Amino acid sequence: MAKNDLKLLGGWSSPFALRVQIALNLKGVDYEVVEETFNPKSELLLKSNPVHKKIPVLFHADKVICESAIIVEYIDEVWSNVPSILPQNAYDRANARFWVAYMDDKWVKALRSILMAEENDEAKEEPFEEAEEVFDRMEEVMNKGSEGKVFFGGDTIGFIDIGFGSFLSWIRVVEKMNGRKLLDETKHPSLIQWTENFSAHPAVNGVIPDTDKLIEVAKVYKEYARAVAN
Repeated sequence: MAKNDLKLLGGWSSPFALRVQIALNLKGVDYEVVEETFNPKSELLLKSNPVHKKIPVLFHADKVICESAIIVEYIDEVWSNVPSILPQNAYDRANARFWVAYMDDKWVKALRSILMAEENDEAKEEPFEEAEEVFDRMEEVMNKGSEGKVFFGGDTIGFIDIGFGSFLSWIRVVEKMNGRKLLDETKHPSLIQWTENFSAHPAVNGVIPDTDKLIEVAKVYKEYARAVAN
């Protein structure tokens, strides 16, 4: 498929847009990335996703698909060649969807709270504990569900891998900005090994954002959010 038939409206710092890139890379299809302007939001974004006004948005010829998890499932169904992103078994598919939804709920809330807190704010402690609980859970999922395989999805990257792995750079941002580990070698040995395998995969290597550049984005986001709140 030609690139002009498949476009991703996203942003280099967005973990949700990254999910779509990884899925497309896994399927080996050609696509074009269009960077969203955000401030102000582009007419393309407002027109293509008038409900949420958020990235990512996938344009497949004359079709428009929104929301990262939904887009990844769409990609898996349309380009049904190997590797499959979602499991073939109905129960396993439901389980994969559950854990991605869990990450999007628990981890994203904790991430935003940590980023918005002051440097020495005691209010950081609760979201840090919530984040640590998420990674403890995911360590259990990796140990129980992977059956000794390299990824959550088995021998290759699957839905949980993409959902979780898209946040790797932001996990490193939180760790570096706060001088505190979230993924610990002692508590999360399976996840530590998984991060190395995931980052080195050809569909992922080269598209994960640089941590230091994301830290600058985090600082700008914090200032903007404060300005809006005031």
